[in-house]
Amino acid sequence: TNRYCHYCRDRTGTTIKSIFSGRNTPLTMAVCGSKGSFINISQMIACVGQQAISGHRPPDGFEGRSLPHFARGQKTPAAKGFVENSFYTGLTPTEFFFHTMGGREGLVDTAVKTAETGYMQRRLVKCLEDLCAQYDGTVRSSVGDIVEFVFGEDGLDPALME
Repeated sequence: TNRYCHYCRDRTGTTIKSIFSGRNTPLTMAVCGSKGSFINISQMIACVGQQAISGHRPPDGFEGRSLPHFARGQKTPAAKGFVENSFYTGLTPTEFFFHTMGGREGLVDTAVKTAETGYMQRRLVKCLEDLCAQYDGTVRSSVGDIVEFVFGEDGLDPALME
């Protein structure tokens, strides 16, 4: 079911690519790779698609339903997180709720990855802070040990490059 829901979203992206002219700004950005993708365009004008939480459809919670708005045991695409409306037409309250569930997970992932990356950078800077590029082109430690015979392995001075 999840595969079918993603297929619907991907198929709309392909259709949009063939319908729009080259003067469509979001399409131009997606084609050249500067911003967004065909999936983003299909979410804007066709359908947002299946929402995922930890890579799966939203689970059943209280009394065997994903949200209290649905009947017990209901397994329809709408009850399991499929958003059939686009951002242009607007989402229903249940679709919006499912969409925010997936978005919240993305925000938490971003925050955690930022902290991990910052810590890794700090450790790397601490390890390399005693290294210095010398006038003879070598890289040496604070006690004079040669770490690299040619700075950057190519000998190019970054200060002189454009």
